[in-house]
Amino acid sequence: MARKTTQYVCQECGGAHLKWSGRCDACGAWNTLIEEAAPEQTPKGLGSRRGRKIAFVGLDGEPGAAPRRASGIKEFDRACGGGLVPGSALLVGGDPGIGKSTLLLQVSAALAANLSCAYISGEESIDQLRLRAKRLGLDKAPVQLAAATSVRDIAAALDDRQGPDVVVIDSIQTMFVDSLESAPGTVAQVRTSAQELIKIAKKRGFCVLLVGHVTKDGQIAGPKVLEHMVDTVLYFEGDRSHQFRILRSVKNRFGATDEIGVFEMTGAGLAEIANPSSLFLADREANVSGACVFAGIEGTRPLLVEIQALTASTTFAAPRRAVVGWDSGRLAMILAVLESRSGLVLGNSDVYLNVAGGLRITEPAADLTVAAALASSASGVPVAAGTVVFGEVGLSGEVRVVAQMDARLKEAGKLGFTNAIIPKMPGKRRRDKLTGGLEIREILHLSDLLALLRPTAGGGRRSGKQGQRSMDHPSREGASHG
Repeated sequence: MARKTTQYVCQECGGAHLKWSGRCDACGAWNTLIEEAAPEQTPKGLGSRRGRKIAFVGLDGEPGAAPRRASGIKEFDRACGGGLVPGSALLVGGDPGIGKSTLLLQVSAALAANLSCAYISGEESIDQLRLRAKRLGLDKAPVQLAAATSVRDIAAALDDRQGPDVVVIDSIQTMFVDSLESAPGTVAQVRTSAQELIKIAKKRGFCVLLVGHVTKDGQIAGPKVLEHMVDTVLYFEGDRSHQFRILRSVKNRFGATDEIGVFEMTGAGLAEIANPSSLFLADREANVSGACVFAGIEGTRPLLVEIQALTASTTFAAPRRAVVGWDSGRLAMILAVLESRSGLVLGNSDVYLNVAGGLRITEPAADLTVAAALASSASGVPVAAGTVVFGEVGLSGEVRVVAQMDARLKEAGKLGFTNAIIPKMPGKRRRDKLTGGLEIREILHLSDLLALLRPTAGGGRRSGKQGQRSMDHPSREGASHG
């Protein structure tokens, strides 16, 4: 009988090593090598058993439309691309306590009205699941519950023609395959457990929703191949001290990526937010310097959110740059462009930037809004009430056109905004072609924006109605491209 050998597997990249070391040679991560049993050696080649020939078909066939299983929770269905596709696998990740289990229990209860749903938990007992369902008012929903961690046992229960239509696994890091000697949560266990569950889901045609833990860096724990194995990856974002939650699609084989669903955490669970723009702007104060409204696009949904900036003089040699909800590297770029191309010097000031409502913005169209908020804070001149701003800023200070401008302006018009500062349209396209009913001001360069937010001579830093009058009646220099 051959002696069993061990190997050391990196928990970041899955690389195998013959002996332990502090640093993985494959990915460079430190203290990630865990001892595991080495797999049995197999003969070289494919062996003596011949494979079956596969059949090839052409591209001109008629594709079958993938049916959708809508849960009735519109924000969840939107993030999934319109509902669940039979035989698909979804991975839902998020910080601890953000509400992943609560969301999937509500989804299971909603789907159970028309489909057979099973909720399998490896972290909670049956009684704990029932207590949560009772708190959410879902204790009467016909959801089948189970507490198990063995993939072999779960596969035996699901590999049946009369099996459930939707299965929730909470969580994939607690599952284990008994043929592997490594502990649950390791790279090998997570990869193999997900592979077995997805294989059964494809075979039987049910939807499997996997809950995934995240690391301290915000990435889903386990091998990166886990995200490649599933059909859809959803991240549940938000601050636990804040009531808003964002369900963001970062991968979807059956729908659009970067689609979001917005929820509010309440005592009775997660409530849908039908119009998130009005909610994010609900507590906004008018005529305050350093605040500007951004008209963004999240997936296919236009979304308005307020960006706040604060500049304060400092005596330290290295001013502080604090960012919440935006990329700190992009803020440094905007500050450099403002100083080099437009003459707005903020090198001796602390800069604080915040996206109100707990939303995280990633698209470059927010560059012009951030620049307007910074210039408004530095000059003390508020951006005029009822104004939205969007546009991408280049390194030479030019303002570039962004995608879906019509949809952004339409959403702003619906919420009562009357003015918009946007990039100058290319070619001979007329302003009246843009929808929304807003008064459009087009600019070519950041200097045009700063001219709108420049204090009047002798007035110094202004605020309130004085600042608004300065914005409503800009200098001739700022209106040259309008």
